Amino acid sequence: AYHLMRVMRAWPGEEVIVFDGSGAEWLATVTRLERSTVELRLLDRREVDRELPFELTLMVALPKGDRQRWLAEKAVELGVSGLVPLATERGVAQPVEKALARLRRTVIEASKQCGRNRLMSIAAPLAAAEAFSAPRVDGALRALLDPSGRQSLQALLAAGGAGKPRSICFAIGPEGGFSGDELRLAASNQWPVVHLGPRILRVETAALCAAAGAQMLGCDSLCSGPEGLAETPSIK
Repeated sequence: AYHLMRVMRAWPGEEVIVFDGSGAEWLATVTRLERSTVELRLLDRREVDRELPFELTLMVALPKGDRQRWLAEKAVELGVSGLVPLATERGVAQPVEKALARLRRTVIEASKQCGRNRLMSIAAPLAAAEAFSAPRVDGALRALLDPSGRQSLQALLAAGGAGKPRSICFAIGPEGGFSGDELRLAASNQWPVVHLGPRILRVETAALCAAAGAQMLGCDSLCSGPEGLAETPSIK
């Protein structure tokens, strides 16, 4: 209500779009403004799909401070389906519930800004050993990002993209990298270890680089017309 009244300067009679976070949105009319509330009349309900043609999950050993918020915000803009805080041996930030609540608020704010009507999920923290021990699902493409990888992410996506994966999952370690035990466990459970080039990237940079690369697999559907992401995305 504050954003609508004080930032967007809405007035009675003005039309706005509201969404429920699960893919539906409504055209609505502002009917009444009060000190801390806004009353709307819902009009047409629409199902508008702005999602990638596959589930994209980032399993990330979260960085410290505001870098977490920045990571979540940009992941929403890039169409990431779910963000899973990864508990690793060398992790520097503890994904406590208070921090996760802040990230979930960031998801809503970022979704409003970029016009996405389905909320990216913020999962409960997951131990790296548990994540890497999970069996691979048919039609899923997954990889662990680490400078020690012998294959590039670009090569992995080029090979895996031909089969049109139903889901993609990337695991990104902490500032100190995955431990030797974690790397061996992932490799033994068919997690390809891939690199992102000759430079060492920060956690959030690596995560978003991977998400942007994956997005290219679905760019045909993303750029198909005004009901998807427009040909030239607006910048707010």
